[in-house]
Amino acid sequence: MKEDYFQLEGLAVGYRGRPLIKDISFGIAKGEIVALIGPNGAGKSTILKTITKQLSMIEGNVVIDHNSLSQMSYRSLSTQVAVVLTEQMKPELMTCRDVVATGRYPYTGRLGILSAEDERKVDSAMEAVHAKDLGERAFQAISDGQRQRILLARAICQDPDTIVLDEPTSFLDVRYKLELLSILRKMAKEKQITVILSLHEIDLAEKIADKVLCVKGDRIFQYGTPEEIFQEETIRELYEIDNGFFDPCFGSIELPRPQGEPEVFVISSCGKGIPVYRRLQKENVPFAAGILYTNDIDYQLARLLAAEVITEKPFCKIGDPAYQRALELVGECRQVIDAGTEIGLCNQRLADLLLEAEKQGKLYKG
Repeated sequence: MKEDYFQLEGLAVGYRGRPLIKDISFGIAKGEIVALIGPNGAGKSTILKTITKQLSMIEGNVVIDHNSLSQMSYRSLSTQVAVVLTEQMKPELMTCRDVVATGRYPYTGRLGILSAEDERKVDSAMEAVHAKDLGERAFQAISDGQRQRILLARAICQDPDTIVLDEPTSFLDVRYKLELLSILRKMAKEKQITVILSLHEIDLAEKIADKVLCVKGDRIFQYGTPEEIFQEETIRELYEIDNGFFDPCFGSIELPRPQGEPEVFVISSCGKGIPVYRRLQKENVPFAAGILYTNDIDYQLARLLAAEVITEKPFCKIGDPAYQRALELVGECRQVIDAGTEIGLCNQRLADLLLEAEKQGKLYKG
């Protein structure tokens, strides 16, 4: 088990001496990625600003590599921790390379003159974020996604052991979100740089983080691995979701299921039903789904979106109770959709259902 490199010990954070969140205690190993998630205004940014000494600690302590944050000078801290905040920099008449080079200032003399080694590190940082072609362009003239890459390059330039980022993917399109997080993951795992960041996109947090800190209320709601945190009830309670669902299988937020008795019966397997479920949901048509094995990927979504799901145990032949209920639905629903069912030895009775739906003139392919 790795030793904790970054530790929060009974930390209380807030403003003007009034705590917003108390009793924050957890440790982060070197090279781990920790994502802070939670509702807007819960205090994620306040925690990040406190552990980077932009806000004063109200109680407790932060220990970085056995050094107390309260005893560290800003210069000493800047050689260990780099910060990328949501506030947009507005440097006048600075090129992108100039901005990246400011990451070397903790190591230069009072005149801020870069050495040949400093220049090499600037080049290396810009190459790491695929931004060498932006070097001579004005920082204020580039896109938001490009600015985030330049600010990350500036952080890399500091040679930090830890990088702290506050909502780095906000306002970025999908390409730049993925690119930025891929760079962070590579740095964390190849260079053992600890990454602490807040994210709004919980699906991305689930995919990139080694640990997840759930921020809600006056104390930490939960802290653990993505497997522990990204459960349906945990996310529902964290965000107080009462108008939809979190699907832990797909890592997605789902809109509520259509209300009412099933009008359409979808017969599917092996993921073929998913696009049909989504189409019916968008059209606000209540539907039933079946007969699905509970280990089928269709079942994972059908249980959230369908008005009724008929199931069978995995690897078992379809039994009479499930088959009889499915026959009833064929008779009750105005339409039966064959979404492209794969028929095998265990689910042969689905073929009988499809034949019955065809006899009743209700069968629709697709």
